Amino acid sequence: MNKKHYKIAKSTLVIVILLLLPAYILIQIIFPDKSKNAETTYEFVGKETCIECHQAEYDDWTGSDHDLAMDYANDSSVLGDFNNATLTTNNLTHKCYKRDNKFYVLTDGENGEMKEYEVKYVFGYTPLQQYLVEFEGGRLQTLALTWNTLEENWYYMADSVYTGMGVTHTNWLHWTNQAQNWNSMCADCHSTNLQKGYDTNTDTYNTTWSEIDVSCEACHGPSSDHLKWANLAEYARKDFENYGLTVKTSGIDNRQYVDNCVRCHSRRVALTDFNYQTKSIYNHTIPNLPVEPSWHIDGQIQDEDYVYASFTQSRMFMNDIQCNDCHNVHSGKLILDGNDLCLQCHKAEDYDTKTHTFHKDFGEDGEAVISDSGVLFEVGTGTECINCHMHGQKYMGVDYRRDHSFRIPRPDLSEKNGTPNACNQCHKNETNNWSQTYIEKWFGVSRPYQYGEAFSDANNGKDSADVQLKKIIDNDLYPISIRSAAFNYLSNNPENAVLINQALQNIEPSIRLAALTQFSINSANDLTKLLPLLYDEIKAVRLEVVNMLSFLDPNLIPEKYKKTYREVLAERFEGLVYNSDFPGGKFNLANHYFVEKDYKKAEEYYLKSIEQDEELHIVEMNLANLYSTIGEPLKAEKVLEEYVKINPENGLVLYNYGLILSENKKYEESLEYLIKASSFSPANSRIDYNVAMLYDFFDDKINAEKYLKISIEKDNLNLSNYSNLLNFYNQNGYKNKADELAEEMKNKFPN
Repeated sequence: MNKKHYKIAKSTLVIVILLLLPAYILIQIIFPDKSKNAETTYEFVGKETCIECHQAEYDDWTGSDHDLAMDYANDSSVLGDFNNATLTTNNLTHKCYKRDNKFYVLTDGENGEMKEYEVKYVFGYTPLQQYLVEFEGGRLQTLALTWNTLEENWYYMADSVYTGMGVTHTNWLHWTNQAQNWNSMCADCHSTNLQKGYDTNTDTYNTTWSEIDVSCEACHGPSSDHLKWANLAEYARKDFENYGLTVKTSGIDNRQYVDNCVRCHSRRVALTDFNYQTKSIYNHTIPNLPVEPSWHIDGQIQDEDYVYASFTQSRMFMNDIQCNDCHNVHSGKLILDGNDLCLQCHKAEDYDTKTHTFHKDFGEDGEAVISDSGVLFEVGTGTECINCHMHGQKYMGVDYRRDHSFRIPRPDLSEKNGTPNACNQCHKNETNNWSQTYIEKWFGVSRPYQYGEAFSDANNGKDSADVQLKKIIDNDLYPISIRSAAFNYLSNNPENAVLINQALQNIEPSIRLAALTQFSINSANDLTKLLPLLYDEIKAVRLEVVNMLSFLDPNLIPEKYKKTYREVLAERFEGLVYNSDFPGGKFNLANHYFVEKDYKKAEEYYLKSIEQDEELHIVEMNLANLYSTIGEPLKAEKVLEEYVKINPENGLVLYNYGLILSENKKYEESLEYLIKASSFSPANSRIDYNVAMLYDFFDDKINAEKYLKISIEKDNLNLSNYSNLLNFYNQNGYKNKADELAEEMKNKFPN
């Protein structure tokens, strides 16, 4: 080809390519590649595939708490002394020994007798290591015999965690029972790609994992597409988002980053096995809000909280700090030592000085202190930021964990609300006032408002509490978790309904959920506000809505919502089955069957729940209600009779027992128990109505009127209480009293 022809061919080729480009784009718009839009199936490929490109991260991870989260029991993984070691506790001598290169314990078994068990797996590494044994039905149970890796000795976990509770083999908390079951309580956070595999019909597990420990894909998700991406040339990678990884860990904000950790590092409710393609944590997990009893009234840690709810209420989190600003996320270690960690953001000249810490430095004369958790703090440690702003306590007997809410010590609030503070946690023999005197001397008397004050005021019934709670809910400067928690403390004042209704449309799933817990369906209008949330994009919200609707007559659901309602009901049922390995889960499943009028199944699961946890007495209330519903009130009475013996001052229990006695025509006994119920239930005005009706039945009009008035005193915002008294007056010919009350009602309820 000569030069001229070459130029012509070249020009033609360029023109054809340029013409084809728009055509290609147009074809893609009209006929898109459907395979790209289909939900991709990813596969777990194992940590070995990561080493070639990510050697440094792999080296950091090796030997970390994640790496050592779980392992097979062998000579290299077992840290405990199995050289015929013994531990005597509660008059029982437990033994740990080896035989034929296997590890065994002799300990109290499922019937309370001493029994030999083989250790199959180790669980954790430091500061303690636990051991798992196999039971029938695929169950793995966590032995109470626990190895303290710091002091290198054995201890019995129940003695440390359930002190003074006398946990025996019949108790749900015993190591052979559900509270210490690995499959449901521990597994999903100690292994990769955990599938619980519980079968509620056979009460058995087929639990599986892709890797026994917390490996690369536990956080980054299944990485089969990432391998495809890595093996392509640069220009060919354009069709892969996020390097082919299912979980995004870079180029995200701190909230998205922290949410990647929430499914393990939070106290939570699991809705299902984890789905790595989910768009929101609330599609698989509902993190607990930092409220009592697991947290103190001001949000400080009390029970195990696993960090998330503490950290997300902190000023650090509100100022965009995330986990890897302090931790190497692959090794789990801090990225800097001592105060240098905090001085990444906080000026040393302002905070790492005597005029801020007011404590003796290392090397100065003084005396060490032992905190209320038994931790020794040497002279000088008072100058370390974490000891004043991240104080902690021991969990599981020996595991000292720090509060990640990063708070300023407030001995003044300790005195007011009974909450802890770092000053007195270290100086445990001093008073709150002693600490407060120094705080005021060093930093002045002014203190910022703390949301726990509003929560405490609400608990104490102060009228001003609602005002402060509304300010917290409406203020974006408060953490979302605290704004959500504030709903728990709102009074039942009708004026709060506007705030609750508005919150149902809030962009934050946590706030929508919190508002739903306070929402009441009292009218068709209320139902209208609730029904659109059946379409909510967040699974946890949909499930909460259908929970509320499931107790209504299905005929009240408008036709246009019925299909979606049934779909969400099915979604809810899947979640109930998933969690039915717990006694509480069986209880919820029984309640579902009760609402569905499948009374045989309901009874089955109520009884299974009681069998699994004999102290979950609330189940007996519902079982009694079931028996009453199916026309067996004598069975109901027998169930509640035992319940009353255990709960002689529980107003709700006494109330239900009184109603059952009345149903069985034991009216005098019924009245006795209903009167007791009234005295123990200062807020339940319905009990007093029932007492009044029994007095009326006995033709004792004076006491009937008395208890109808008591019902109004207990709840003077409830129109029904006034109506009941008005009906009583009208039926008994008390015209003047009826006229006076009617006038009062007209003034009090003008609408």
